[in-house]
Amino acid sequence: MEHVVVEPMTEGFILWRCLHSGPLSRATIDHCPADNPLPWDRYRRRNLPLLVKLTRVYGACAIVARVGDQIVGQLRFYPKAVCTLEGANGVCLQQDYPSGPADNLAEKDLPPPEHMEDKTLVVHCLMTGSPHQKENPFQRKGIGSCMVRTLIQWARAHGWDRIEADAFEDLPIVYESTGSAGRTFWEKLGFTVADRHPHPALQGQDPFILTLEEQARAAGIDPQRARDRIVMRMDLTSARAQSQGTSQRSG
Repeated sequence: MEHVVVEPMTEGFILWRCLHSGPLSRATIDHCPADNPLPWDRYRRRNLPLLVKLTRVYGACAIVARVGDQIVGQLRFYPKAVCTLEGANGVCLQQDYPSGPADNLAEKDLPPPEHMEDKTLVVHCLMTGSPHQKENPFQRKGIGSCMVRTLIQWARAHGWDRIEADAFEDLPIVYESTGSAGRTFWEKLGFTVADRHPHPALQGQDPFILTLEEQARAAGIDPQRARDRIVMRMDLTSARAQSQGTSQRSG
């Protein structure tokens, strides 16, 4: 898609809520949808200082895609060491604790990168346009792949060792209803399967799971395996070592 700029999120514009209602800009981000009962003011008070702190400590915590001043894509990521902090949980910005961060998470000391034993970044969600809108002109245009490649470049430049992302089997409902992508998406970008296990939130028989299983059967996938959380991983250390070796030989 033409005229799409993909870059790390900065303090110049903090995307404190997600794109469920469509693209966002400085002019529209605080105009929350009236038909959505979420406590927007409280989320704004919680999310803004948290995202600013994450940006200052780590340099960035999101990759965004924009057309002009409109944010049309987002890839949120956090250090694994932050995800395991008490009160972090899923770090979902539009959910209450314990599915989202605690209200006081921004007040906690965040581990500095130089003191981390595990320098892994975890992709929390990946979204292009709004998956909840019937017409989404920003999906299937390569924007998601471009955001991942930008994250890989950024992570290498900032000394991170690996990137992990949750994925599922390649089913339409995954792209339509979640902030995750199918395993093939990540494999095409160089990620490999590091682990898979039953997803704790996909063990009932609600409408989402029934649709998931129906789509799995139609695609020839074991419905039980369609309930799995697949951990995709990219190791950045080997590429860094190879680059350093090439540089030394050139010198």
